[in-house]
Amino acid sequence: MITKYGYSTLGVIAIIAFLLIVISFIVQNNFLKALLIILPILFFIFAINFFRDPERNTPNKDNVVVSPADGKIIIIKDFEDKKFVNGPAKQISIFMSPLNVHVNRIPIDGLVTYVKYHQGDYIMAFEEKASERNERSEFGIESKYGRVFFMQVAGFVARRIVYEIKEGDSVQIGKRFGMIKFGSRVDVIVSSDWKINVAMNQIAKAGETILFEHQTK
Repeated sequence: MITKYGYSTLGVIAIIAFLLIVISFIVQNNFLKALLIILPILFFIFAINFFRDPERNTPNKDNVVVSPADGKIIIIKDFEDKKFVNGPAKQISIFMSPLNVHVNRIPIDGLVTYVKYHQGDYIMAFEEKASERNERSEFGIESKYGRVFFMQVAGFVARRIVYEIKEGDSVQIGKRFGMIKFGSRVDVIVSSDWKINVAMNQIAKAGETILFEHQTK
């Protein structure tokens, strides 16, 4: 299945690939002719793979925060949040390579009360400072178990963040809400009373992997 967020990009790539292949029939140089046929086909295959959108089995729990993205856990830390959680907090960051699924999913049930988009730089997404300097979109959800904050952070290759949620939306865990095109990172921040459920360098799956669990009473 191909995500709807990739239809326009795939259409452009398909047109360019078709034109290059047509031009290859005019070119006399056999090496250049082969390049004009093989490279567009390979890039189109890569694009189809990039925009794939597999189904996911979201945990049937309301006291968990699932990963919004596929990728590798690159940051787990405690810190003092002043943006949305407003107090002692825990952060997990997931790095998405160009080979990962890039469709993002809602991490927890709740009401969206904060949405903000920032233009910015495009430093490497695995650098910690990327969450403050890079192009990014920020979201805050008021959940049954407190505030959950998450960010789509553009990376060195990524140049387009897509999302379709707004303040006032009621959202459901595991549902698709957008994507970051061509390599990026997602940060998730919760209050300090949540239990971390993953380890550094672990591979996470959007909508499936439980990042945090709240100890209900």
